[in-house]
Amino acid sequence: MLTVYSEKHALHNPRGELCGGELVVPFECPARVEHILQRVKKVALGDIIAPGNFGIEAVARVHDPAYVRFLESCWRQWSAAGYRGDAIATVWPARGMQQRIPEHIEGKLGYYALACETAITRGTWEAARASVDVALTAQAALRDGERAAFALCRPPGHHAAADLFGGYCFINNAAVATQAFIDQGAERVALLDVDFHHGNGSQAVFYDRSDIMFLSLHGDPKYAFPHFLGYADETGCGAGEGYNHNYPMGPGTCFSTWGEALADACRNIRNYAPDALVVSLGVDTFEHDPISFFRLTSEDFRRYGATIARLDLPTLFVMEGGYAVDEIGINAVNVLEGYEGR
Repeated sequence: MLTVYSEKHALHNPRGELCGGELVVPFECPARVEHILQRVKKVALGDIIAPGNFGIEAVARVHDPAYVRFLESCWRQWSAAGYRGDAIATVWPARGMQQRIPEHIEGKLGYYALACETAITRGTWEAARASVDVALTAQAALRDGERAAFALCRPPGHHAAADLFGGYCFINNAAVATQAFIDQGAERVALLDVDFHHGNGSQAVFYDRSDIMFLSLHGDPKYAFPHFLGYADETGCGAGEGYNHNYPMGPGTCFSTWGEALADACRNIRNYAPDALVVSLGVDTFEHDPISFFRLTSEDFRRYGATIARLDLPTLFVMEGGYAVDEIGINAVNVLEGYEGR
């Protein structure tokens, strides 16, 4: 299987993350990708290539242009305001407040931020642009005849909505790649999110669409980030009614329960008969992940990779979360090896 990877991911390297009332070493760190890359090489998964340089047009098919301009200029504005730390939101337009975009960067950050755990640094924009180029390069490989490809993206993307960043995400790599399939002639595409956290950004982008089916297996938002989206009764709206499928699961979920949800998602995908499948591949469902409460084992990742393969669709894997750094390479590559029947 082809892997697409960019060294520029390391340009996004926040100094800290707010977690449990403390400033901690960020869970989403450059070491995540390096562990996966080492495992890809160790098992000889396939060729590893650098991404091509895609324009901003593909990003603008999913994200609001003003939001894209904000991401591109945020660090300059933050630095010009005299701030010395990473750019982190501290105020939001809460219920009853105006939904206007302030002029000052402190206000802009809050307007566009989903949560305060996600910092913007000097290198964030360049890393995010490289990450979406990774996804688009892998998508282009499928367009040109590859049966499957792995986009080793960082920063991840599935929490980024049309005009929101957060959950470590800035540009929604999987959503941009999914839209690219449609723009290149696909009639229907399925986007399957297996990250522990609900793909709120992807859902929001495609919620009123019937040409893209979104399916997400995730921690119940009553207990898990992002808390305010991902319930089972969210089924789409307008033309998209019936094309959004959420599978929220509670603390302690093991593979027997998770696998049943995946089997139902796969039945929905088969009935939908898409031209391609995009998988938002988060491996934070692992039993030892520090910020989840599922109990999947390393071998379970191989098993569900084989399940996805039985859909027999051109499949693009886009890396999302996974924060047990020592095991992330094994778990992510186990999915890909399971898919290939190794």
